[in-house]
Amino acid sequence: MIRLSARLASVRLTSIVALVLFSLPIFEASAQQQVPAAPAAQEPSAPAPSAAPAFPKPDPANFTAASPTKETVNTFIQANLGFDDNNIWQVQAILKTEVEGVSKVVVLIGDKSGKQKPYQFPFFVLADGKHIIVGDKIIPFGEHPFAEYRAMLQQRADGPYRGTALKDLEIVEFADFQCPHCKEAQANMDKLAVDFPKARIVFQNYPLIQHPAAARAAAYSACVNKQGGSNAFFTFVSAVFESQDGLATTDGATLTLNSAVAKAGLDPAKIAACAATPAVEASVEASVKLAQDLNINSTPTLMVNGRQIPANAPYATIKQVIEYQAKLDGVAQ
Repeated sequence: MIRLSARLASVRLTSIVALVLFSLPIFEASAQQQVPAAPAAQEPSAPAPSAAPAFPKPDPANFTAASPTKETVNTFIQANLGFDDNNIWQVQAILKTEVEGVSKVVVLIGDKSGKQKPYQFPFFVLADGKHIIVGDKIIPFGEHPFAEYRAMLQQRADGPYRGTALKDLEIVEFADFQCPHCKEAQANMDKLAVDFPKARIVFQNYPLIQHPAAARAAAYSACVNKQGGSNAFFTFVSAVFESQDGLATTDGATLTLNSAVAKAGLDPAKIAACAATPAVEASVEASVKLAQDLNINSTPTLMVNGRQIPANAPYATIKQVIEYQAKLDGVAQ
């Protein structure tokens, strides 16, 4: 699990990987909320600027590559940053590199209020025109950067769901039962189920190897869904997260999982027997493989029609992103 505090500490790098950079203001806002108040005797800081930054005029000499076009880059940035009208950007360079077909792109990003210091977002566009390299990660690129992951989720996200059976607006949560931030994110998930009744909100298991009880809890959850359906499943989910501390020991995990199964109205002995079968183990492994294929490297993570965002981000921002993505995809809410 990558903890929120760790992301905040290295926000300029890790948020690029997890969120294709463009949810970076989410974490900066969270960091600001956690900074202690200044002592009363401290001199007041200078007022924040009230005007948008003036980006330097791009030099035509920095546009030496034929691909991608400035229009494609702008559309890509719009798809990612456009959920917040306060975001502004400018394509500063599209350069040839020493590698045939690989271009370097530099975008300046700021905000209209001028409160956020503008920063550079450099990346390399691969020869296929469909992927970029950011840091040590390869992520989708183009005018519709989330389409490939959206299709993958529509085909392979087979976890229990709330809402509609249709996949026009599909919100997929990847979670680990032993992850504290996943527990915190459940309040957001409950709100989403109320605010987006036309969405399909899917739970996918993503037990991480550093959590000894997570895979077992995932297997139990798969069996609860198999034997009791989605209502029993989400009752089980709530009960496990409520008693998450009990998963810390082997005996505690047994008591916690059995209690959650009973709350879901099922027989703990039958669920335990089911959870030990190869078929259930394979189903959990398939869910983990899906997360890995989607380049998800932390929990809790949401995929909104293929777009990645932390499930424990501020709820208002999550809702804003979902509404924007639905608009991009032409989905009625």
